[in-house]
Amino acid sequence: MTEKILVTGGAGFIGSAVIRHLIQHTAYEAANLDSLTYAGNLESLASVADSPRYHFYQVDICNGTALDAVFAEFKPTAVMHLAAESHVDRSIDGPSDFIQTNIVGTYSLLEATRRYWNALPAAEKGAFRFHHISTDEVFGDLESDNDLFTETTPYAPSSPYSASKASSDHLVRAWLRTYGLPVLVTNCSNNYGPYHFPEKLIPHMILNAIHGKPLPVYGDGAQVRDWLYVEDHARALVEVVTRGTVGETYNIGGHNEKRNLEVVQTLCDLLEELAPDKPDGIGHYRDLITFVTDRPGHDLRYAIDASKIERELGWTPQETFESGIRKTVLWYLENSDWWRRVLNGDYRLGRLGEQV
Repeated sequence: MTEKILVTGGAGFIGSAVIRHLIQHTAYEAANLDSLTYAGNLESLASVADSPRYHFYQVDICNGTALDAVFAEFKPTAVMHLAAESHVDRSIDGPSDFIQTNIVGTYSLLEATRRYWNALPAAEKGAFRFHHISTDEVFGDLESDNDLFTETTPYAPSSPYSASKASSDHLVRAWLRTYGLPVLVTNCSNNYGPYHFPEKLIPHMILNAIHGKPLPVYGDGAQVRDWLYVEDHARALVEVVTRGTVGETYNIGGHNEKRNLEVVQTLCDLLEELAPDKPDGIGHYRDLITFVTDRPGHDLRYAIDASKIERELGWTPQETFESGIRKTVLWYLENSDWWRRVLNGDYRLGRLGEQV
């Protein structure tokens, strides 16, 4: 029987990378279930959209009836749950969407999954997996420069976004303990790479720089993040859903701790090399760096201990920060059609998925 993976949020940044990986590097069938909010972009899946193993359903994960119809039609052997509101600044300005999608939506998906799973024949029921993809932000921040987040680090979320993701993590684990649903959880560090929505730090800085706009850095830019190339993350996620142990949590990190200011400076230096023709009046890209008031509750340092997934599943990142960030800058310089359509809103035109 063909393995069939249902990916929620498959038109998002990480979800689209997972689907591209599934179609291009495995024999699995993949269904993309996405409501296509502002951050969902089907153009990120253009390279696989014509594959007979790719399917798209435009469905809100809060709609239990529609979810039931997708499960009945697609008949997945696994679910990878990536659908989420994920931008911290937006969660501070308007937390309601984060509560609805990340908490209520996860509950609705868990219940639809449980209804489907309970009706499966014994062998298929035993092989089924529900993989919940979360973030290292649920752990809060680290006080010591030597500390790392492990799979048993206590939760201490700081923002409405991270609190909503922490809530969804707890729901998933409760559905394992109470109902026996075969779940796995992963917590990842900051992703970057191609097809990243321009509101996020790295693409925002690249696009602002090449347009001669200020590069706003929160506070003094000393916040530390562990950076993970999105295609490395996609490989890790597929390893977990296909080979991970039910009930286990796996941290996924890039082994690349960088201060935010250091990341912006690196982007500026790469652009000096790769895009030397600057807008008029710009001497050096670094001159565009502008320090702005820090956001409320800003975590100072995240860092992941990813030794468990390496030890148990043999996964390690293939990209260093230096190789991954160069690939990322080059991609944005060479794919202006993609980001221009995001910036002007054209990517949201004509969105229709399979009817169920």
